[in-house]
Amino acid sequence: MEKHACENPHCPAQGDHNHCSLNRLGIGCRGTVVSVAGDSELRRRLLEMGFCNGADVEVVRRAPLGDPIECRLRGYSLSLRGEQAQFVTIATAR
Repeated sequence: MEKHACENPHCPAQGDHNHCSLNRLGIGCRGTVVSVAGDSELRRRLLEMGFCNGADVEVVRRAPLGDPIECRLRGYSLSLRGEQAQFVTIATAR
């Protein structure tokens, strides 16, 4: 396995892996969507928002208490609750 490529030393996704859920990425970390899970309604909603396999995602910022998370995706910004973001699996950028 490869190391997490985010240069942010405080990124909670740091470790001996290169896949993690979107809610674990730190501010400024980037990656590519590799899967979307969850019940059928949530999965459909996430896919409609643009979280399709291969889409590039960057965590822009978090609310003061960590939730919601603002992401940049497909040329626009959107916010997700952590409980929704945990169902999006990201391959971190190299």
